[in-house]
Amino acid sequence: MVVQRELSDADVDRIFRALADATRRDIVRRTLGGEQSVSALAAEYEMSFAAVQKHVAVLEAAHLIVKRAEGRERLVRADPETIGRARSLLAEYERLWRSRIDRLDELLAENDDD
Repeated sequence: MVVQRELSDADVDRIFRALADATRRDIVRRTLGGEQSVSALAAEYEMSFAAVQKHVAVLEAAHLIVKRAEGRERLVRADPETIGRARSLLAEYERLWRSRIDRLDELLAENDDD
């Protein structure tokens, strides 16, 4: 049985700060399909290897990716569990705002009837 724990405020902050950067979002996208080496990822960007490593470290701290060693290489893959939790949180916010908009529509319709 998989127990899905709720995200703390600190978790949410780390996740969305990590995803606020386009390069980090792209790294997550590239690693959703499977593992990639940090070297292969670095070759895709016009920045230093060290800069890509820093982006990977931010994503790893947010638990959006998982990094493992295989020999001298470091392989990373997206963590679908954390991505799913973030998606659930956004869906919850969407439901909240849609219900507020629906209520506002109802109030406006009541005023039109008067």
